[in-house]
Amino acid sequence: MATEKSTYRRGVAVVGALMLGAFAFNTTENLPIGILKLISDDLHQSLSAVGLLVSGYGLTVAVVSVPIARVTRSIPRRLVLCVLLAALFLASVAAAVVSSYWVLLTSRLVTAVAQALFWAVMGPVAVGLFPPEVRGRVIGALSVGGSLALVLGVPGGTWLGEHASWQVPFLVVGALAIPSLIVIATALPTSRPEAGHAVHGVAPDTRRFAVVLTVTGLTVTGVFAGYTYISKFLVDESGFSESSVSGLLLALGITGIIGVAVYGRLLDRFPRATLALPVSTQAVALLGLYAAGGSQVVAVIMIVFLGASLGPIFMATQSQVMHFAPGRTETAIAANGAAYNTGVAAGAFMGGLLLHLTGVRGTFLIGGLMTLVALLLLLEEQLLAVGSKERWTDAPEQTREPDDAWAQS
Repeated sequence: MATEKSTYRRGVAVVGALMLGAFAFNTTENLPIGILKLISDDLHQSLSAVGLLVSGYGLTVAVVSVPIARVTRSIPRRLVLCVLLAALFLASVAAAVVSSYWVLLTSRLVTAVAQALFWAVMGPVAVGLFPPEVRGRVIGALSVGGSLALVLGVPGGTWLGEHASWQVPFLVVGALAIPSLIVIATALPTSRPEAGHAVHGVAPDTRRFAVVLTVTGLTVTGVFAGYTYISKFLVDESGFSESSVSGLLLALGITGIIGVAVYGRLLDRFPRATLALPVSTQAVALLGLYAAGGSQVVAVIMIVFLGASLGPIFMATQSQVMHFAPGRTETAIAANGAAYNTGVAAGAFMGGLLLHLTGVRGTFLIGGLMTLVALLLLLEEQLLAVGSKERWTDAPEQTREPDDAWAQS
C-alpha cells in the first residue's frame, strides 16, 4: 500500500512538472507577440523580420514534429525530457544574453524543435504513469498547463518586457524549465520507451486516425483565419474601444481554461461528445460573429463560445489520436501537433488574403464554414461507428498494425 501511494505521488509530481514545462514552452512560442516592437527597436530590425520569430517557430514545429518523434522513439523518455528542458533553458539564456537578431532567431528555432518533441513525448509519458481509465483526466491536466500560457504567460511576459527589458521574460521562462527538469530527473522512472500501456493506441484504426487529423487541420485553420484578426473585428465591426479589447481577450483565455478543465474530466466518459461539442460551439461562434457580431452583446457571447472551444478541441483530438493511433502514440501526437501548427500558419495566411477580398467579417464566415465541414466529418464517422455497432472501449486490441501503418496509408 505504501509503495502504491509513493508511486502515485511520484506520478502526480511528474505530471505537475510536465504541466510547468508545457506552460514554459507555450509561453516561449508566443512571447514575442507582446514585445515585438521592443525587440524591433532594440535590435534595429523591421517588424516583419521580428515577426519571423513567431511564424518561423510555428513552421519549424509543424515540419519537424513527426520526423523527430520517429528518430528518437528508442531513447529513454526521462533522458529525452531532461535534454529538451535543458535546451529550453540554454536557448532562453542565449536569446536574452547575446544581443543579436540571428542568435535570437537561432535560439527560437532550437526551442521550436525541442517543443515539437516535448509535446509528442509528454502525453504518453504522463498517461503511462496512471491506469488507462483516467487517460482523459491526465491529458486534460497537461492541457491546462499549456492553456495557462496564453492567459498568464504571454501577458505576464509582455508586462515584464515593458517594465524591464524584452530580455527579462526570456530569462524567466528559461528559469521555469529548471524545477521541471529536476522533478523529471528524480521522479520519472527509467523504462524502455516501448514499455507500458500508453505506447500504442488502444484501438488502432487508420481511418479514424485520419479523420481526427483532418478535424484538427480544418478547425485550427478555420479559427485562426478569423482569430488572427479578432482585435480588428472587435474595434471595427463590434464598436469596442481599443482599450477594451485586451479585457475581452483575457475573458476568452479564462473561458478556455475553464473549458479545458471541464472537458478534461469528461474525456474518459464521453470521448466522442467532448470533441463534437466544442467543434459545434466553435462553428456557432465564428458564424455568429460573422452574422451578428455588430452587436456588442452578441460579440461577447460569441467570444465566450470561442474561448470554450479552442483548447478543448485540441485536447480532445490529442486524446483521440492516442486512442486510434495505428502505431506509436508519440508519433500520432506529433502528427496532430504538426496538423495544428500547419493550421495556425495556413489560417493566418488565408485570413490575410481574405481580409483584402471580403473584409474582416469574411474571415469569420470562411472559418465557420471550415469548422462546419469538420463537424460533418465527425458526425459521419460517428454514424458509421453506430451502424457497425462499434464501441469506444479502453480494452486493448489483441493485434496492432505495425508502427509505420498510418504513414503508409
